[in-house]
Amino acid sequence: MAQKMGESGADVPLETQFLLVETNSSGSHLEEEDEIVYAVFLPLIEGPFRASLQGNNSRDELELCLESGDVDTEAASFSHSVFVHAGTDPFATITEAVRAVKSHLKTFRQRHEKKLPGIVDYFGWCTWDAFYLDVTQEGVEAGLKSLTAAGAPPKFVIIDDGWQSVAGDENKAGELRRLTGIKENSKFQNKGDGIKNIVNIAKETYGLKYVYVWHAITGYWGGVRPGEEYGLVLKFPDLSKGLLENDPAWKTDTIQLQGLGLINPRHVYKFYNELHSYLASAGVDGVKVDVQCVLETLGAGLGGRVELTRLYHQALDASVARNFEDNGIIACMSHNTDALYCAKNTAVVRASDDFYPSDPVSHTIHVASVAYNSVFLGEFMQPDWDMFQSLHPVAEYHASARAISGGPVYVSDAPGKHDFELLKKIVLPDGSVLRARLPGRPTRDCLFTDPARNGVSLLKIWNMNKYTGVVGVYNCQGAAWSSLEKKNAFHETKSEAITGYVRGRDVHLIREAATDPDWNGDCVAYCNRTGEVVTLPHNAAMPISLKVLEHEIFTVSPMKVLAPGVSFAPLGLVNMYNAGGAIEELRYEERLVSMEVRGCGKFGVYSSNKPSRCSVETNEVDFSYDSASGLVSLSLDHMPEEGKRVQLVEVEL
Repeated sequence: MAQKMGESGADVPLETQFLLVETNSSGSHLEEEDEIVYAVFLPLIEGPFRASLQGNNSRDELELCLESGDVDTEAASFSHSVFVHAGTDPFATITEAVRAVKSHLKTFRQRHEKKLPGIVDYFGWCTWDAFYLDVTQEGVEAGLKSLTAAGAPPKFVIIDDGWQSVAGDENKAGELRRLTGIKENSKFQNKGDGIKNIVNIAKETYGLKYVYVWHAITGYWGGVRPGEEYGLVLKFPDLSKGLLENDPAWKTDTIQLQGLGLINPRHVYKFYNELHSYLASAGVDGVKVDVQCVLETLGAGLGGRVELTRLYHQALDASVARNFEDNGIIACMSHNTDALYCAKNTAVVRASDDFYPSDPVSHTIHVASVAYNSVFLGEFMQPDWDMFQSLHPVAEYHASARAISGGPVYVSDAPGKHDFELLKKIVLPDGSVLRARLPGRPTRDCLFTDPARNGVSLLKIWNMNKYTGVVGVYNCQGAAWSSLEKKNAFHETKSEAITGYVRGRDVHLIREAATDPDWNGDCVAYCNRTGEVVTLPHNAAMPISLKVLEHEIFTVSPMKVLAPGVSFAPLGLVNMYNAGGAIEELRYEERLVSMEVRGCGKFGVYSSNKPSRCSVETNEVDFSYDSASGLVSLSLDHMPEEGKRVQLVEVEL
């Protein structure tokens, strides 16, 4: 799934699952925000049919397309196939629309109703880009040892593709492999206890809290090797017109040529439970379940795509609930509404295509797509913006985006190949992260611009902490999906650098961070890259210029007036990307400001006047004050004492 902007019905692509329309009375984009009306179109699931939207080029119309994916599953009329809702707040309007659909369908729950797995609050490591299919027990341990030794200890690991027992078809050339058994392959059996051995090492030697492993929703890429068990049949994908138009490569995919060993949906719970119970007995805490969208192509003869997807997800939810008590699952390749509209328990979803470290065309596209996809996906689950590598030419570009995404943060570094100065901006010494509270999404004024294609726009991403907001600004121009070439491609940009503007209100819910109900809208912004502090009166705009693949992160904090001529704003651990995430409590008592802070490092606040004293846990400490900017900074030399989550920081003015 990816974003597409347009001006007419003809611009709506095939297979559109979510459409947001901006309208106003005069057609001008310069009206006050509260005069703009936003309309949300949600094509739905109706019985065994899945609806999508598409433009009609010849008549410039918007069409509704319904399909079952099964020639024997037919219908002649539909009455509840699309839901339309409108309002003046785009984000609230989307949430209200999805809530209404939930009440109608009664087949899914929204993100805020689900239990988030513990991995989202910790730094992690994934084996994929480090080893690809060559992952071994020894490689996993080497990676954990390497990260832990230098002060960026992962607290979860995802052992990606490469651990399972798989094989190709006999007498058939090609790379398609199928699962041959639920147990690990020989690379993970050489220590006697199988995969349990590396799980024990991860937890007991390196202090990890969670170990996840990868598998496909059908077992493996080619499914399970056909046989009598699980009612297996060899299925060949039935590709819809929209799918083929969007991605012609499906025609020559190995699954299309060799088929997929599909477990009968009546037996798929047995398969999942046997696999997951075996993993749980080895100490595994969760699974990354990939290739979920393939089910939409396999419904022929099984009641259609919607019914097949529903049965598989019911079985998957039940098995995960039984075997992994922390709701340990990440959904991957699962953006189709067949899956989203039956997702009752899964709480984390990969938001994009993979991170491709060796593909230079992919990096700007990745950051733009995860932000825009989160507008829709974030209503159902917490989007996961995927792994990245810390020692990479565009590592900071990716790392900063993950830090403000609100989702899990993890790297795929090869052992010994890390940038620990970068990782210190993300991970605390105890392996936890300063996670923002919501899914990161484009700011309101970016929703209808195209920061990948139009050559003039920067992408701004906003998120919330308890007492601050955060805005990331990215130049994502220069590459995008080419509808002609049917692949990601570079294109020329119009200028070397693009200038945009940042306002306090770019953090859409910034008023919720203000402790004063009569707050006037004035903010303070801290620039992570430059260390600059800027006061932003209500509606004031601060210019920023960025070249392609450049970024900046702003901590945005509501300004509190303590007395005439005396104002204050908390900033947080200013050397970290999401600085304000460190502040867990904030109290004002006349001219005394008390903050409960998680983490350690350089701590900063804004004050219009030089403080009379600063203290940490009642002990007075040295601080510096820049009268020109109002930045007060002090050092939190260590993490909170053992058994404590936070430490008390007080500033007296």
